[in-house]
Amino acid sequence: MTQKPPESTQSTEPTQTAQPAQAPQTAQATQTHAAEQPEPTTDPSMATLATYPDYMGAQEAVDLLSDKGYDVAAVRIVGHGLKSVELVTGRMTWGKAALYGAGGGAWLGLMLGLLLAIFVPLAFVGPVLSGIVFGAVWGVIFGLIGFAATGNRRNFRSQRITQATSYSVEVPSDRLAAAQQILAAGR
Repeated sequence: MTQKPPESTQSTEPTQTAQPAQAPQTAQATQTHAAEQPEPTTDPSMATLATYPDYMGAQEAVDLLSDKGYDVAAVRIVGHGLKSVELVTGRMTWGKAALYGAGGGAWLGLMLGLLLAIFVPLAFVGPVLSGIVFGAVWGVIFGLIGFAATGNRRNFRSQRITQATSYSVEVPSDRLAAAQQILAAGR
């Protein structure tokens, strides 16, 4: 006759989350239920302390832990439900392509000019100005080539960002109780 091993004493219920006492309204930690719980951490040595609807809330929680002397070296903020968002910032034209190219090229030229000026101490201004001018000219050329390569299929500027639907703050499991006390006490 075989005996069944005893069932684990660990609960599968989500960890009760703590809330900072003075966090802004939009950054309040959410009390999550089993159906709403973000995917648990894959690291068994970590436990979810709290879940926030935005990054600022999670950042404020970690900041509070740090201010109260908690060792935050092992704390992590995990984003759940990641999505890519492209923010259109304006229309791209031939003139703007040349202008942005000139700006980027001038910065590169400035850096190269300063590097050259280190080795030519008597003529500091010449290499710097030459670097800016040549960088701007080459920037215009490459900016226009890059814009022409799109073939008028993409005549707008944009910035791509990654966002999460929620953020959880995770701490080492053995120090979860101390972190919960700090968050519950607030500032």
